[in-house]
Amino acid sequence: MSTKTYNAKPGEVTREWYLVDAEGQTLGRLATRIATLLRGKHRVTFSTHIDTGDPVIVLNAGKIKVTGRKLQAKQYVRHSGYPGGMRTESLERLLARRPEEVIRRAVRGMLPQNRLGEQMIRKLHVYAGGEHPHAAQRPTELKEATAR
Repeated sequence: MSTKTYNAKPGEVTREWYLVDAEGQTLGRLATRIATLLRGKHRVTFSTHIDTGDPVIVLNAGKIKVTGRKLQAKQYVRHSGYPGGMRTESLERLLARRPEEVIRRAVRGMLPQNRLGEQMIRKLHVYAGGEHPHAAQRPTELKEATAR
């Protein structure tokens, strides 16, 4: 008796919205939990080639915490493509300027680096404050982002 391997199909995927409060959470541990939800690895029906993940809403992005000297030492680098076009910014400065971008970049690095990853990151909604416009989706609140 042989068993068949299940492959999810795009039309069969049902989405459930999740709400995560980032206040007091460690950046990396929060990002891995969010990436797992966006990718769909928490589901039994996970397939590598299909986006089976769920949309995630993150609140209080400006109130995350990091350990050690990361606020000053961690640098975000980008380059315009022109000579002398390299720009660096510390985590501390980016957190003060655009706190949503810190979480978005951390999660993006944990998703596939292809079109599927782009599709997954579009389901991430990050807000610096405690309010969000997605009440109609009735998101399920995750009490703690880390599984302890």
